[in-house]
Amino acid sequence: MKQPLDPFLQNRLRLSVMSILMTNREVAFLYLCEQTGATDEKMNEQLELLEQKGYITTMRAFFGNCPRKSCMIEPKGEQVFLDYIETLEEHLKEKK
Repeated sequence: MKQPLDPFLQNRLRLSVMSILMTNREVAFLYLCEQTGATDEKMNEQLELLEQKGYITTMRAFFGNCPRKSCMIEPKGEQVFLDYIETLEEHLKEKK
């Protein structure tokens, strides 16, 4: 019996963020916004949800007088993402 897809990761922006982090491990907040086309507000909302689930960690630092925010994927987030991809592949194979 096939597993259902995780509805939490079916959100386009959350899935995009997780995909980017799987490739880059750690990225700047602005990079995520640029790559996804998300506004700061929407990105902050989704990052907070991902962090609450333990999938990512956000870090804030200052470079000179400029505040910078970055995100890093956590092992739990990696596993959840890989499980999601595996389940998606099963669904796609079934449709053939």
